[in-house]
Amino acid sequence: IIKGNTSKLAVTTDSYVVKPLFFPGGDIGKLAITGTVNDLAVSGATPQAITAGFILEEGFPLKQLKLIVTSMAKEAKNAGVSIIAGDTKVVEKGSIDGLFINTTGIGFFNETHQLRPEDIRVGDTVIVSGTVGDHGIAIVSAREELGLMTDVQSDCASLNHLIQNLLGKVDGIRVMRDPTRGGMSTALVELCDEFHCTVELEESSIPIQQEVEGACDILGFDPLYLANEGKVLMIVDKNQKDIVLDILLN
Repeated sequence: IIKGNTSKLAVTTDSYVVKPLFFPGGDIGKLAITGTVNDLAVSGATPQAITAGFILEEGFPLKQLKLIVTSMAKEAKNAGVSIIAGDTKVVEKGSIDGLFINTTGIGFFNETHQLRPEDIRVGDTVIVSGTVGDHGIAIVSAREELGLMTDVQSDCASLNHLIQNLLGKVDGIRVMRDPTRGGMSTALVELCDEFHCTVELEESSIPIQQEVEGACDILGFDPLYLANEGKVLMIVDKNQKDIVLDILLN
């Protein structure tokens, strides 16, 4: 029971099936926590609690499970959220690929930190909090299926503290999204469909690591459609874009 908060409740649920389970910069456990925290945070809510359900393949190594659970606990502590309930199910060998995790996240909206997508106006600015495509290339490299070897690390990280700082200092943030599966471009297309607007991107202004760009050239990927797990995408009042950028860069 979460006491002492009468604000509007926020709830999200998601399932995590990444392959491989361990990758440069994280693992499925860290990913489950950061993904849940970020889904709540980009809606304008403050994450407080998470439940976790594990579906394990028969014979899954206990050592790996302990590493994943420890990773979840560490990331939850970093994000300031509590893991309040859990469940484990084991299925016969071959039914799944090692381990799946399902989470439910609970948070509360701060009445003074409201997003206002209905206020989107011509001239508003699209801002992403860092380089795009890092997670997607880190996963492809970790799979070793395409012979790609890179030093790119996943950007897997909880963004709730950063987002709460932004919302506390900037009242011109119209809307936020977590550009995970489908990447930055898919998130923007969904925003345009939902709020009946058009976005024009200046490609040279989009931050992409040179190593990510090189890997995409080799493999024929578009970095704007690769997953990110530690970036927030925003549409911001053009008059407040410099404040947002200053917060992100300092």
